[in-house]
Amino acid sequence: MIIRKANKEDLENIMKMYKSCVKGMLENGIDQWDDTYPNTEIINEDLNVGTYYVAEIDGTITGGVNIDKNQDDTYLALDWEDKSDSFLVVHRLGVKQEFWNKKIGKELMLFTENLVIEKGLKSIRLDTYSGNPKAMKFYRRLGYSELGTIDLKPNKNKYFCFEKIIK
Repeated sequence: MIIRKANKEDLENIMKMYKSCVKGMLENGIDQWDDTYPNTEIINEDLNVGTYYVAEIDGTITGGVNIDKNQDDTYLALDWEDKSDSFLVVHRLGVKQEFWNKKIGKELMLFTENLVIEKGLKSIRLDTYSGNPKAMKFYRRLGYSELGTIDLKPNKNKYFCFEKIIK
């Protein structure tokens, strides 16, 4: 498996990956995402600014994540351990359904940790839907601390915010 910065030519296959991921989530009773999110416009913007990365196996995009410094305004109300604002934020981590439980999400998160180190930053922030217990367990297993909840989307349950200090 390789992890690389995505480019515009990857858009169609990234969206196929998300479609598979969303299908699997819905089959498991997780309504975090649907056919409106993540969408082509958002991923296209990630590609335009150069912050989207893909995991690839034998030329097939199996997972993806956007990694940047942009946090939702609701994050400001939380008491983050890293007070230096020296962080990266993980958005839209997804894995193609047939590649679930093959450590692709973990590898993308370890890649993010390495980016933090390379850039001389201190932490990673992210949020995940309270209706997605698998994701919450995943982040806790990787050493992330739960810091509180936010309301991100109307008509959705709360989102849990997580942080990991990278040493």
